[in-house]
Amino acid sequence: MAKVTPWEVQGDLDYGKLMREFGLQPFSDLPKKFLEQPLFRRGLVFAQRDFGRITEAIENKKPFVMMTGLMPSGKFHFGHKMVADQMIFYQKLGAKIYLTVADIEAYNSRNPNMKELRNTAIQEYLTNYVALGLDLKKCDFYFQSKRSSDGKKASAYYSLANMLARHATFNEFKAIYGEISPGKMASALLQAADMLHPQLSEFEGKPLPIVIPVGSDQDAHLRLARDLSQRIKEFPFMQLSSTYHQFLPGLKGGKMSSSDPTSYIALTDTPEEAATKIKKYAFSGGQATAEEHRKKGGNPDVDVAFQMLRYGLELDDKKLEKIYKDYQKGKLLSGELKQIVIEKITVFLKEHQQKRKEAQKVVQKFIQAQGI
Repeated sequence: MAKVTPWEVQGDLDYGKLMREFGLQPFSDLPKKFLEQPLFRRGLVFAQRDFGRITEAIENKKPFVMMTGLMPSGKFHFGHKMVADQMIFYQKLGAKIYLTVADIEAYNSRNPNMKELRNTAIQEYLTNYVALGLDLKKCDFYFQSKRSSDGKKASAYYSLANMLARHATFNEFKAIYGEISPGKMASALLQAADMLHPQLSEFEGKPLPIVIPVGSDQDAHLRLARDLSQRIKEFPFMQLSSTYHQFLPGLKGGKMSSSDPTSYIALTDTPEEAATKIKKYAFSGGQATAEEHRKKGGNPDVDVAFQMLRYGLELDDKKLEKIYKDYQKGKLLSGELKQIVIEKITVFLKEHQQKRKEAQKVVQKFIQAQGI
């Protein structure tokens, strides 16, 4: 049986069942621009809530915000890249990006070393975002522990988190999150403030559409923030929009774990390290022997190497379809499929790590200029 909470994902996920349980909707009538993004085109971003507000803003060239957070734990890997790709895509569509480091949540639920959390957020996450194409000039980047050096802005953000507490109940927290602690309650209210505060007069100045892209495990935070936004009458919040993406499986199958380096490829891994991990750990959908594989074929739907291509390493849909069919028919062996992925990932990592060197300088200047 699958278990899906903001702090834990276990078991095989049935995305159709999750849509029914969480009340999510499929996409309809997406603007053509969205077909340029493989995650949308291939149905990997598979569900939404109130997304019409976002498409309307894009088509009418009206202001909108994409808000997301990062959990500063462990290395930045290909699972994290999915949100970065969406962030950069929305930025190109005209969104202002609000990007928070969930260091208070991390402190309360994972790692009580604030200095370590800060370094991870900057060196691992922000630097990789910039190397992937994020423009910091169109981005409001902040730590939950230090919203802004502008007193009015900081006060508005923290006041909102505290005021939202009046509109939630302990039973509601239990129903949404299951087991709950005071630290997790405080984190959840701060996360709701993260999602809603761009609409305050101290920030964007008025209610406006906000989209939050998440994995299904984070939907509990969304449900709470959406409910609270409509109960608090002091602010005329526009309802939040959200999208939901499937998880890129870990190398061994199942969900990636930041605490297990053999379950992911980090964007700072050398091409040699990545190749070794793929050969040694990548779960195969192939048969036990080459002879059997040629007779029966493989299963690309569970093969992790194929999934890595599907999630963006292979951008050409026709090439991807050919690999899928050849593997299914047994024309392409597991080792050959892994080799295709190794070649792709080698090119990507070499280019990305060069861009990271430039990104480090950009991030350093940004951090100093912003006084973060």
